[in-house]
This record gives sequence, C-alpha cells and structure tokens, in this order.
Amino acid sequence: MRDESTPGAATRGRWHANSRRRAIKPEREPLPTRVQDLPSLPAAFAHALDLGLTGLGLELDAAAREAVDGHARLLLAWTHAINLTAIRDPAAVATAHVLDSLTAVPWFRATDAGRILDLGSGGGYPGLPLAAALPGAAVTLLEPIGKKAAFLRVVVEATGLSDRVAVVTGRAEGVAADLRLRGSWSVVAARAVASMADLIELAFPLLETGGALVAWKRGDLDAELVAARRAMHALGGGTLRVEDVAVEGLFDHRLVIATRSGRVPDEYPRDPAARRRQPW
Repeated sequence: MRDESTPGAATRGRWHANSRRRAIKPEREPLPTRVQDLPSLPAAFAHALDLGLTGLGLELDAAAREAVDGHARLLLAWTHAINLTAIRDPAAVATAHVLDSLTAVPWFRATDAGRILDLGSGGGYPGLPLAAALPGAAVTLLEPIGKKAAFLRVVVEATGLSDRVAVVTGRAEGVAADLRLRGSWSVVAARAVASMADLIELAFPLLETGGALVAWKRGDLDAELVAARRAMHALGGGTLRVEDVAVEGLFDHRLVIATRSGRVPDEYPRDPAARRRQPW
C-alpha cells in the first residue's frame, strides 16, 4: 500500500510545474537608450528650469538645454528600475536636481576649470548638467555602483556628450591609489555624498595643487565645518568658504568650496573602515 504522506507522481508533477512557473520571472522590457524614444517633458519642467535659470542669471544654449532635458527624460524612465532618484515629478527634478547642480556654474565659469571629477555621480547630478553648461570642460563621472554607471554611459552617449565626458566605475580611494590619476583634477564636485570632512579626505588627493573641492550642502553646517578644517589641516592645508544659493526652492542650499594648497600625505585617503573608526 502506498504511504499517503508521500506525494504521488501526479502531485509531484504539479509541484514541479508550479515551482518552474515561480522560478521563471517575466522578462523586463529593455530600458530605453535613446532620448527620442521617450515622452517629452511636461511644460512644468521647462517653466521651473527657466525660472531658476533667471534667478541664477544663467543662460543655456540650445545644445546644453537639449542635453539637460535628455538627461532628465532618461532619469525618469530608468529610475523605477534602479532607483536613481526618489523624485519622480518632472518639475521637482528641474529644481531639486538640475537647477541645484547648475548653482555652481557661475563659480566654474569664473575659475575656468578644465578637468572636473564628479565624485559619486549617482544619477549624474551635478556632473552632467555641469558638462552641458561648460563646453570647455572635460568631466569624469565616478560612480561605484555598476548599474548606475551603466545608466550614466547611456546618458552620455544619448545626449552627445561622449567627446568630453567619461564614466569610471570605481571609488575615490581606488582612483587616488593610481599614481597616474592622483592629483589630476582641477575641481572635484560632490553632491549629497558624504560629510565635508570625509569629502576633503577623498577629494584632496585627487586634486592638483590649487585645485578645489566644490560640495553641495544644505542646512546648518557649523559642526561639519569644524571637522572639515581638521581634515584640511591634516591633508596639507587650504582655504574653506561657504557661498549661499539664492534661487527659488533652494534657499537653504549652500556651496562649500575647499581649495587645496599643500602636499597631501600618501596615506590619504584612508579606507572606509578606517574613516569610521577615526572620524574627523
């Protein structure tokens, strides 16, 4: 007599069939790689961008505007798949991402920065809008997460910026350890990446002497700046200043600019575990 607790052949067959169905996930449609295949941005995006550009006293030529718009369209199309941003409203993207990135353009134009590194580029802000607005600059987007780096490469190609924008998958510590790259950039840009002290430790080894870290910050910075000055002293010295941002919707935002003046000791930057054990 068959043991009733043991599944029969028919039951086993159904179980295996159900298991296979559970294991086979429906294939996701390929993510878009061409701007022209995507819906146009709503008028609210253009209105918010135009308003902010007027507040900044900036103008973007047609090519720069097209690149900025194409980047935003691809960001909104991809973010459901790889979580590039929590902001899904196009008008909010225009203010919180695009305009926020462009607040540094007057400083960049005044300093005539030639080589820019966007540290922890993520969805491409601020690096890609800066590249669009600064046609004379060569921009490197440094991103440690492979999926995000793949998105950045798609945007660079789709927006026609590939002649002067490069994407590197990696971390600042690894780049700084490469003697061919250490001290190579005139500016390191960092937005929503880390504390100011940690950014100085990561950025100063990548900067040429006299180069500057430009960090996008918001809110009360007093305690953060105290730690930043300690880090700056340990990494050879420099100057630190804060510039307020006066744009509708970004009134609590600031740019913190740290300029490297001395030699950075070879032991910096430390690895993440060492920075956690001994914070600034």
